[in-house]
Amino acid sequence: MSGTRAARPLAAGAALTAAAATVAGAVLETGLPLPPSQWVFIPVSLILPAVGWLLAVRRPRNAYGWLLLAVALCVALGGLGIALLPFLGEEQAAAPASVLVSVLTSLMSVSYGLSWVFVPLLFPEGRLPSPRWRPVAVAAAVAIGVEWIGVLLHPGRVHQDVPLDNPLAPPGEWPRLAAALAGGLGELAVFLTALVVLGGLVVRLRRPGPRGPLAWIVAGTAAALAGYALLTVYGFSHSPVPAQWIGGLTVTGALPAAIGVAVVRHNLFDLRVGVRGSLLYLVLDARPSVGDLLTELGASLEEVEPVEQLGRLADAVRAGLDARWAAVELADGTRVVAGEESGPAALTVPAGLGRISCGPKIAGRVTREDQRLLAALAVPVGLAIQSAALAARLVNAQEAERRRIERNIHDGVQQQLVALIAGLELARATGGGENALALLREQARQALADLRELAAGIHPSVLEQGGLVEAVEERCAGLPVPTTVTAGPGLRTRRFSDEIEGAMYFTVSEAIANALKHAGASRIEVRLSQDGGRLRVSVTDDGSGFDERGVARRGLGTLADRMAALGGGFELRTAPGEGTTVRAWVSAHA
Repeated sequence: MSGTRAARPLAAGAALTAAAATVAGAVLETGLPLPPSQWVFIPVSLILPAVGWLLAVRRPRNAYGWLLLAVALCVALGGLGIALLPFLGEEQAAAPASVLVSVLTSLMSVSYGLSWVFVPLLFPEGRLPSPRWRPVAVAAAVAIGVEWIGVLLHPGRVHQDVPLDNPLAPPGEWPRLAAALAGGLGELAVFLTALVVLGGLVVRLRRPGPRGPLAWIVAGTAAALAGYALLTVYGFSHSPVPAQWIGGLTVTGALPAAIGVAVVRHNLFDLRVGVRGSLLYLVLDARPSVGDLLTELGASLEEVEPVEQLGRLADAVRAGLDARWAAVELADGTRVVAGEESGPAALTVPAGLGRISCGPKIAGRVTREDQRLLAALAVPVGLAIQSAALAARLVNAQEAERRRIERNIHDGVQQQLVALIAGLELARATGGGENALALLREQARQALADLRELAAGIHPSVLEQGGLVEAVEERCAGLPVPTTVTAGPGLRTRRFSDEIEGAMYFTVSEAIANALKHAGASRIEVRLSQDGGRLRVSVTDDGSGFDERGVARRGLGTLADRMAALGGGFELRTAPGEGTTVRAWVSAHA
């Protein structure tokens, strides 16, 4: 809230300054009454400060609104400086007023670089499309700075049509030459960088996804660059009247007009133009539809992890409902908030294994349409919550499995190897006889067997070489209770992906281990089959069974998560005194 409140006066001050400088410059340049050209120039020039102000107030954390305000200020103050030049005479070359006007005039060069490079590059979220654009942005910033310094210190007249020498030009031939080169090379570098950005935008247009807003920015940027090239070829002040009109209008108005059309036509930044009665007004509580939100989020959600998806979805809920804040909460208490949370929630709906909440609206009250929109968003948000929870459980399960392996190594094979080394040292010191060597040989064999068993629990080589059925048969071959393995027709020769075979194998291993350690089973039956595009496995024992509600599932819960991650399912049937049956299935193709 404090950030939003602080942004409002700052944005309003910048927008009003730009608007006032624009109007003042136009009046000073041509006088009153204003010619038709100025009546066209002024409204077009006011688009940038208007959109920049609205976006900075509504989305203060989005840098794009502040960028538009910066461009608007540079254009307006630069134009005001050019309009003030004719009022200064040669005798005022060193006066503070001339210095101030020269600085204002130089800002026009900064506006070109910001408009042609950063306005299209950062559209519409105020950040680079990807990290690989960072060198381009840095190069553009350096080029803009070099050009501005060159223009600021350029020798000769401040403006070619005004007989006023630049009061900031450095003394000496070499500094003046350096300033002139900096201005020219910087201008060329900015223009070339703008062409690179324009090419990148064209490439982005060819990708799938919403292209309407970006197409307008591409058209506006191309028109602005073409207009500048036209004026450069003919000369800014000596070009024919049609060239001046076309070039001046495109340089000044093409990109602002494109941004305005993109904002209005595609409801960007939650803004649109509406008509109430006979008055044209801006509706600040407009919002995209659920379909629009999901379309825009689709590509970005595929690029991030499940937990990060919650943040993107919270932003979408906040933008869709025009709320001060929105939160997505998991069942374990994990909470991701978009905006600055303050006060109680205005709306809360369940979403999968969690819920979504939103605070009061920025403008107006919560309506039934808001409730319907939140209910519709609850479906994709619920899926994301389930994905995040599943990912968290899998991470926890992997950590638990790592600790189990570490514990088994420490308590089992490691201790046996320590005892074996100690026995070898003792035998060497005492000259142990045949009986001692035989004992040590047996200990080594036992350590090797235990190590092989442990390795088989991680990922048996027979699973990779012989397939699922052969691996399960080997696992069951040495069990202390009668165990039968039944495989469906042709399943022995079929192979599946490593993930599927591993998941099924460890399901059988975990079920068998539970039957032997906890159930006291005297018989185990394992069945593998494939039907209807599904690979199925079941493990049934005649052990004591248990009350599922009163026992932590742990390993079995991990198996269920693993199956769910593969798009399959897991089922446990047991009761005290009735044995246990574990079933798992997954969609699979050979």
